[in-house]
Amino acid sequence: MIYTVTLNPALDYFMAYDQIEVGEVNRTKITRITPGGKGIMESRMLSLLGTPNTALGFIGGFTGKAIQESLAAQGITTEFTQIFGQSRVNVKVKTLETETSLDAAGPDLTEEDVRNFVKTFDRLTSEDIVVFAGTAPKSLGDSFYEQLIKLVKLQDANFAIDVDGQKLLGTLSKKPLVIKPNREELEEMFDVKFETKEDIIPYGQKMLEMGAQNVMVSMAGDGALLFSDTSVYFAAPVKGIIKNSVGAGDSTVAGFLSEWSKSKDPVKAFKQGVACGTAKVFSEDMPSSSYLQKCLQQIEITKLV
Repeated sequence: MIYTVTLNPALDYFMAYDQIEVGEVNRTKITRITPGGKGIMESRMLSLLGTPNTALGFIGGFTGKAIQESLAAQGITTEFTQIFGQSRVNVKVKTLETETSLDAAGPDLTEEDVRNFVKTFDRLTSEDIVVFAGTAPKSLGDSFYEQLIKLVKLQDANFAIDVDGQKLLGTLSKKPLVIKPNREELEEMFDVKFETKEDIIPYGQKMLEMGAQNVMVSMAGDGALLFSDTSVYFAAPVKGIIKNSVGAGDSTVAGFLSEWSKSKDPVKAFKQGVACGTAKVFSEDMPSSSYLQKCLQQIEITKLV
């Protein structure tokens, strides 16, 4: 089983405009409300791929109820920890030129909330994968992911993690199954600037040396890299019209884990991951299964090292 962990779920309220006039009344052309949070996006993609998974996290209030009902309607299994606080609402504003996110902080969590949530990890087995993604509520502190990773390792399960910067580097010694920083995040982590994809190679290899089992580095319109064992692979970019980049990285991780859980082949997993991320970017919300397969057929993988 794959478990996705979203510690701070949200309802994402999307609004689209040709342009925004600050200080004026702006009337949207399109609105859409969907359950959001990085782990939830991964569960949505995993379910689209037909891969069994369970979404974990904290939810509460009428927004939490809406999140759970929406996921249930999509056939997604959830085992959220119910809290007294209110799950957040994030506003995503898209114009012809930019995408802007207005994200809420999220609810405070009690010690009882945390105890109830942590009990979920008692059931893990060596066949399971837990995906940690996104920021944790401030009330949990900076070390909460580290505590959860220890619980995963105690059960001999695998984990993947998608968090920012130095927090990501701090988890590598625990041997995550896969990580997926983008080029800009990698530049910030190592305080460098990359001019070519070849410039990235030493840093991807360094993260393998630090403990990551597989490293994917996304480069937006310039494709993506996979570092696995002693090899480096390049996925050429697919051309298309960008419609909604929210959740593209999460979809890439989900696609990788879906295939890896079946074949244990990192290159096949990389190809499917890139296809899922690509299909997500070129779709208003989640892609259709047929469009996902079309994108998969267009992905070309080349071995660089």
